Amino acid sequence: MAAAGAGAGAALREAAQRRLRRFSELRGKPVAPGEFWDIVAITAADEKQELAYKQQLSEKLRRKELPLGVQYHVFVDPAGAKIGNGGSTLCALRCLEKLYGDKWNSFVILLIHSGGYSQRLPNASALGKIFTALPFGNPIYQMLELKLAMYIDFPSHMNPGILVTCADDIELYSIGECEFIRFDKPGFTALAHPSSLTVGTTHGVFVLEPFSALEYRDLEYKCCHRFLHKPSIEKMHQFDAVYRPGNFSQQEFAKGDTPSLKLDSEYVYTDSLFYMDHKSAKKLLAFYEEIGTLKCEIDAYGDFLQALGPGATVEYTRNTSNVTKEDAELVDIRQRIFHLLKGTSLNVVVLNNSKFYHIGTTEEYLFHFTSDSNLKSELGLQSIAFSIFSGIPKCHGNTSCVIQSILDSGCSVATGSVVEYSRLGPDVSVGENCIISGCSIITTAVLPAYSFVCSLSLKMNGYLKYSTMAFGVQDNLKKNVKILSDIKLLQFSGVSFLSCLDIWNLKVTEELFSGNKTCLSLWNARIFPVCSSLSDSVTTSLKMLNGIQNKSAFSLNNYQLLSIEEMLVYKDVEDMITYREQIFQEITLNRKQLDVKTS
Repeated sequence: MAAAGAGAGAALREAAQRRLRRFSELRGKPVAPGEFWDIVAITAADEKQELAYKQQLSEKLRRKELPLGVQYHVFVDPAGAKIGNGGSTLCALRCLEKLYGDKWNSFVILLIHSGGYSQRLPNASALGKIFTALPFGNPIYQMLELKLAMYIDFPSHMNPGILVTCADDIELYSIGECEFIRFDKPGFTALAHPSSLTVGTTHGVFVLEPFSALEYRDLEYKCCHRFLHKPSIEKMHQFDAVYRPGNFSQQEFAKGDTPSLKLDSEYVYTDSLFYMDHKSAKKLLAFYEEIGTLKCEIDAYGDFLQALGPGATVEYTRNTSNVTKEDAELVDIRQRIFHLLKGTSLNVVVLNNSKFYHIGTTEEYLFHFTSDSNLKSELGLQSIAFSIFSGIPKCHGNTSCVIQSILDSGCSVATGSVVEYSRLGPDVSVGENCIISGCSIITTAVLPAYSFVCSLSLKMNGYLKYSTMAFGVQDNLKKNVKILSDIKLLQFSGVSFLSCLDIWNLKVTEELFSGNKTCLSLWNARIFPVCSSLSDSVTTSLKMLNGIQNKSAFSLNNYQLLSIEEMLVYKDVEDMITYREQIFQEITLNRKQLDVKTS
């Protein structure tokens, strides 16, 4: 029977800490054959992102933050139409074939999808979601290291094939001491987590083959009858995907992003990562070679997994309600994938004591790093992680979080805020629920509550420049309108965007937006000033933000202005890494000096 309540939480914590310790032992050391992944591949959306990822991987290897003797690759999507994480998977298979020929048929491979622009968590936009900093470790762990740590037991119990995962989620699980998750069956194998029906509407849901096992265990292997992608609650009931506590003996599930599952709750099993054996991967590669150029977005979960299992039917291929962009080619490609994979088995590893966390939005980021006592306990997250700052009171519950930053003791950071890779002077006051990233603020500054402030280094015409994006953490950067007269529907820091333009003395013209002129959003609005120094950049962007808060005019007319979209084109990854390295070295020196004083 699964451990209940506090026992389940303690088991998760112990399991996570064991995996972190084991990974820590491998960092910077050559791995033995079969001990770790043969290949770790990260996907990138374009060549600029590819270069950024390669630079950061090189830096991590130089500093011995990753296991050695592993092939680390970045695979970039082809230029042109967006192809989704399913298209990126197909593209990665082609890259593996080109690089390794028949050799990769004996490899265990981790494929991490990190090709998005992180519009819902823009402090990850420049350097990538997989390189998001986490508040623990020395040196600081990023999502990449956490993924490698949490999957540390997988490679040695896996047949040749590919494990597919996303860059912005965390899977924690506890199983028996002598048990291991095995990826050794033909076809596809997916992890399944007990979740509320509400969570099921935004995830994939497994309809398991009927079973009558009376014993409820932390680890169970099941066959999936069919896979439902983001189904309605009605559909979950219709296809018998819903389970009730009567199915098993007394239990209490762990809770991650899922609301607490009580003993009397209905629940479903939702997806996270999946594995495909080499034979299935080769089948998909042959399909990709046959179609040549992909011109529509394919979802690795919705379009691959829905084709699997004996109960799979072709109807889903015509359902485009969950698709961001409809293409004429999409239904045809989906149907071809369905017929290609039809009859392939979908094996499910049911993890009854597990949690799935998503950290892909500003709201999730702030909650999990400041308020979520569960994740803090399980991973050992810290309020002050590898930083210099004596200003945070030791308190329980909702607190602030400082990651690899140098803050003067006179600086104040309010509850619920996260500061990363920044320097803040004595007269800086950060309000509640803010995200401050890559900034240097040495003058007197008040950052209003719910502010998002993130600085980027730029290389423009051969010169080093800086620009700082500043808006509200709850702003929707993806929301767009098609015509200029509708930009009044956009909101900046809770205020009509049209009113903001008046305060900044900017005219409503097509030149106000970069890129696609029929997709106008805060993401491609040219409103952020370019400056010659990092501190000036932050100060200037804070003035435009405070202008909105105080309804006081601040003219942007005399500045060169960029959109976030353009900042990513001009970003200088090397300078941003150098800035982080300088902070790292200063903190390291400070710690050595403290050690000398106390010894």
